[in-house]
Formats: sequence, structure tokens, C-alpha cells
Amino acid sequence: SGRVMLRAAASIARALPTSLRTNSASTAAPTLTSSAASASPRRVTVAVASSASKSSQVLGSHRSRASSSPAPSAHAPRARAVVCSRRRHRRDYTAADASATDAGAAMVNDAADATGCASASVGDFIEAFNADYARIHKAYEDNFWATKMNLEGNSTEALTASFLALESFLGDIPTLAVVREMLANSAAPTAEQAVVLRHIEKTLKCYIVESPEAKKVREEGVSLENQMNGARNKLKYAYCEDGVSVEATPTVLRTKIRSSKDEDVRKSCWEATRTVGPFLLENGFPRIIAERNRFARTLGFVDFYDMKVTQAEGFSKQRCFEMLDGLEAATAPILEKALAKLRAEKGEDALKPWNLSYALSGELSREMDTYFPFENAPEVWGRSFAALGINYRGTKMQLDLCDRVGKYPNGFCHWPVAPHKGQDGQWHPSEANFTSLATPDEVGSGNTALTTLMHEGGHAAHFANIEQGSPLFSQERAPFSVSLAETQSMFLDSLCGDAAWLGRYARDRSGSPVPWELLERSIREKHPYEVFMLRGMIAVPYFEKALYELPEAELTGENIARIADEIEVRIQGGLAGRPLLSVPHITSDESSCYYHGYVFAEMAVHQTRAHFHGKYGDIVDNAEIGPELLRNYWLQGSGDPGFLKMVEDLTGKPLSHDSWVSGMSKETEAVVQDEKVEYAKAVKAAPVGASGEIDLGMHAIFVHGNEVISDSEQEHGYVAACAKFKTWVNANWPKTVAV
Repeated sequence: SGRVMLRAAASIARALPTSLRTNSASTAAPTLTSSAASASPRRVTVAVASSASKSSQVLGSHRSRASSSPAPSAHAPRARAVVCSRRRHRRDYTAADASATDAGAAMVNDAADATGCASASVGDFIEAFNADYARIHKAYEDNFWATKMNLEGNSTEALTASFLALESFLGDIPTLAVVREMLANSAAPTAEQAVVLRHIEKTLKCYIVESPEAKKVREEGVSLENQMNGARNKLKYAYCEDGVSVEATPTVLRTKIRSSKDEDVRKSCWEATRTVGPFLLENGFPRIIAERNRFARTLGFVDFYDMKVTQAEGFSKQRCFEMLDGLEAATAPILEKALAKLRAEKGEDALKPWNLSYALSGELSREMDTYFPFENAPEVWGRSFAALGINYRGTKMQLDLCDRVGKYPNGFCHWPVAPHKGQDGQWHPSEANFTSLATPDEVGSGNTALTTLMHEGGHAAHFANIEQGSPLFSQERAPFSVSLAETQSMFLDSLCGDAAWLGRYARDRSGSPVPWELLERSIREKHPYEVFMLRGMIAVPYFEKALYELPEAELTGENIARIADEIEVRIQGGLAGRPLLSVPHITSDESSCYYHGYVFAEMAVHQTRAHFHGKYGDIVDNAEIGPELLRNYWLQGSGDPGFLKMVEDLTGKPLSHDSWVSGMSKETEAVVQDEKVEYAKAVKAAPVGASGEIDLGMHAIFVHGNEVISDSEQEHGYVAACAKFKTWVNANWPKTVAV
């Protein structure tokens, strides 16, 4: 047993995270100079003495890295520490001051004392790993938020450095070796600790890059991407109205394409969205695709898409597109029928990309707009989620909800602090950054913003409730399933289309509910064309698949632009209202080759809704729904059993597109009758908890760029914080003031 514990002690020594170390006067490590911090990689070799042998043993290596990252300690050489939890004896060693004699004596002493305390030492390792991860991850996320929100002083260089620091930490080979040796020593970890160690192993394998060439390719690709996206933040958009050029954000352009009565304005806005593609293609996007592919192939994947889907979902690109091909084939006839119906009812011009969304909902959007006042959206979201029994378990959430020049053109929710349960059982709650793109006085903006709140708030609820032994289970990157993450948000935003929800929550500034006549028109005008949304979703993964399968010599701007148009025509039946090259996801390393997750999530949403309707009858304001989601989809995070098994376990069926296609194929008259019944019940019931305080277990801070608008702690409650936010909106967009 002495030899076993000696090996266990050596394992912990090889790659102990920095936060587990202390410096005593007798073993203090020297302060690193700038030259030391930028030293070339080296191995730290320490002789280990034992009664059986005098052989020397390499305790591990660490690559020192120079960087401008805001987490500098992540780039300094890691000290090697020997730990025995029984005596809490810790001794630090660095390349500068560790001698073989000191190390040998310490190792022998600790090994002799380690019998019976191996699992506690594993616990120390896990705690230290978690603390280091949390620090480095937060440094990156703070930079991510600053650049995406275009905050004062943001730096793409700092973003790149902190991103590479995070990937470097997650790609540390000695740490993987330690984890594997701990797992091999079956007497050391408890069952719960083994779950955490296996997940650390699974995560590290997604990021470890042994080839120096691959590392260089990766770093160059990330730098190019951040430079391109930094330039995109400064890209100016303009459309023409009454002969005048008007600057606008991408969000405003999309809103006007949906709602402007003037076809010339809609066309001008659509043409402005088409300028994104040429800009990307002239600013390095083809080279970024080549670098991503080169990196993935050095790791043995077919291409970058194969790498991303395999790491996140656990199945190959081939399996991914087998599922997508089945959905594409099942809905192609529905698409043809919908296009023919629209052409017959509204003429050939309705199919033009700048006319399509307006033809489906333009006038209706204007009439519905009054029932979605943006300034009320945060409170509506809060009441709806509270009625579902959703709680954020102490999350601190920063919400930047309004559009502005230079802001990232897509809503998202990220977690600077990912939650976890410590080895002592203590709960460490999350911190979330949450954004939408409302222009409060634009027609349709309130509806879009509320749906985004429901969507991103769904992400936040999901991740806030992941209760595992490491924040790795609740980080928003591989090996977290994109499909699992999007299922939660899309399930919750799907409620915004239900008459049962609209009858309760879609109310004008005087409190009157949206009339049934408008909802009936909405169903009749939209239901036959729901396939357009589906086909628009699957176009993105088919486009990215084609991009990453292009031979490098053919990765030209001209070819990429041609392929984008060809995919739009083949999958969507014509050029798209939202051009594929304007979709923000495709340019970001984290969200590229990601969109299939929305498609699989939508499958799961329809299957989950069908299950809940069968089990409970009602979903909206049903306090059983939140706990059901918690138990079946949320607690495990990216751990076992995984997305496909979670869906099957909850619904009793393997994931398929059957429920989605069945709902889309339902006769419009039947949908109208069913929804009319639900609407009548909803209006009569009114929202659960329509007044009074809202307790979501959350600290909410409303911001606008660098400006803090309101804070639920300072205002002594979420409702008061919402009221202050509403006052701010009214002051900045006077049209939102109730008449």
C-alpha cells in the first residue's frame, strides 16, 4: 500500500492547480521576472526516493506562457505541491528552488502519512482545479462581454489572450495524466469524486493539443477571428427612405424588413444585410475556415464541423446530417405546398426575400405590437417563469436589453461564473450576462424582445440549476450539448406562441388582453407557412457543412458567396430574407458549426410539449413544469446520461422529428379551434401572481453598455427594479409612454 500511495502522491504533485498551493517562509518560491514568465517550455524533474528504489521520476512538465491575459497566474510555471489532507501538509516546489533531496524527503514523508486519506486528497485536487478554472474562465468571459457589448476600453487582444489562456488550461496534458491515475487508483476517489474526475477527463480531451504546429494554427485562427469580428463591430449599415440614407443596426434592418409598409424601404434594408457577406469575405473569413479545418485535421477529425459536433454532441458529423437529411426530406413537400399557396394568394412578388416576412405578418405585426410593450417585458418574463416554478438559486444576472451601435447583433446568455457544488457540499451560484436587441419604439421590437427574454432566460434558468461537483458541467462550451442547451431555451420561448400564454400575458399598456380576432388571424396567416422557419434553420448547418468540405484551394470569397445563395435557393426555395452570410453564429469559433443544435432542440421541444400536454393538459402557469425540467433536463448539465437519453427518459420515446412535422401538418381549422378554447380559459384565469413581488431567487442588474440602470438589491426587489427600468425606457424612447 505504501507504493500505491507513493504513486498517488506523485500523481497529485504532477499537476496540482495553482490555488491549492501555499508558500511558507522555508519554501517560498521566488517572484517571477518578466524573463522567467516568458521562458521556453521545460520539464521539471525531481528525484523520488523510496525504500525499494533510488530511481528518479519525472513529476511533470508545464509550459510557461507569456500573455497580456488578465489572468497572469495562469501563464506562470505551476508550482508542484505534495498534499496529505490528514495533516494538511503542503509544500511547494518550482523549477527555481526545488531540489531532488527536498522533493524525495517530502514525497516519502507524505506517502507514509497518506494511507487512508487518498479520497480527501482527491477532493483537494478537485477543489483547486475548480477554483483555477473559475478564475481563468471568468477572465475570458469578462473580456467576451466587454467586446460583444462594445464597452469602453474593450480589447480584442485581451479577448484573444484570455481565450487562449482558458484553452491552455483546459488543454493541460499533465493534468489529464493526474486525473487518469486518480481514476485508476480505485481506492482513492469516492463515487461522486469519480464522476467529477471522469468529466474533467472528458473535458480536457476536447482541448488537449499535443502538436506545436496545431497549437500555432489554433492561435492564429483565433486571432484572425477576433480581428475580423472587431472590425465587424465597427461596420456601418444604412438603408434608404424617402431618398435619405439612414444609419441603422442589423436589428433595426431586420425589424423593418418584417414591418415596413414601403417595399422600397424593405428592399433597401435587405440589401444592407447583404453587405455583411462581402465584408466578411474581404476581411479574412475564407482564411479562418481554412485555419479551423487545418486545426481539426491535426487532431484526427474529418474537418472542423466534424470536430465541433463530435465534441459537443458525442456523435459524428455523418450521424448529425443523417438526422437532418431525414427532416429535410420529410418537410420538402410541405415547403413546396406552402410556396404554392403563398404565390397563389399574394402573388409572385410575395416570395421576394424582402417581401416574404412582411407578406406573412407585416400588417398583423403592426396591429399586435401594442400588446407587447417592451418596457413591461422584464416583469412579464419574471411572472411567467415564477408561475412555472422556476428559480435561479442565487444567480447574479446582468441584463443589457436595448440595441445600440456597435453592439453584437444577436441575443445571448453567457456565464462568467458557472455554478457548482463544492466538495464540502456548499452551493456556488452562477453569474450570468444576458443580452437582447430591443429598439423599444420600433414596430415588432417588443414582441421580439420578450421572446428573446424568454429564450435567454431559459438558458439562464437551465445553467443556474446544474448541480454537479465542478463548473465544467455547466460551462457553455464542449462537451456541453448544444442541442440540450437550446432545448431548454426554445421550450420556454415556445410559450410565446400559445394562445394560453398570449391570453394571459400579451396585454397593452392599459392592461387589456390581445383580442382573439388578432390571434385567429395570426394562426390563419402563419400556421400554413411554419415550414419556412424550419427550412431557414436547417439552411445554416447545410451551408457550414458545404463551407468546411470545400478544398482549401477553392476557399475563395466568390465560391463562398455562390454556395450561400445556392443553399438558400435549394433549402428555402429562394434567396433568404436573412442572408446566410449575415448569421452571426458562423463567424464565432464557439457558435460556428452549432446551428444543428437549434434544429435538434426544436425536435425535442415539440416532443417534450407533446409529453407535457399528454401528462398535465396545461403547460402555461403550471408550477409542475419547472421542477420537471429541473429533474429531467437541468441537474446533470453536460454529464450523463446526455441529450438523446434525457429526451427519451422524459418523453418515453427516442428523439425524432415526428411531433414537429405532425404539428406542422395539422389542418389550420383544427389549430384555430383548439387555440380558441385555450385563449378563453387564459383570459378568464389571468396570469398567476399578476401583482405583488416576483421571487425568482435572482439578483438582477439592468444595464445599457457601461450605464447601470437599476439593481434589484438596491431597489429591494425585482418588481421595483423593473419599474425603474421602465422609467428609463420611457425617458429614452418617449413613444413608449402610455397615453
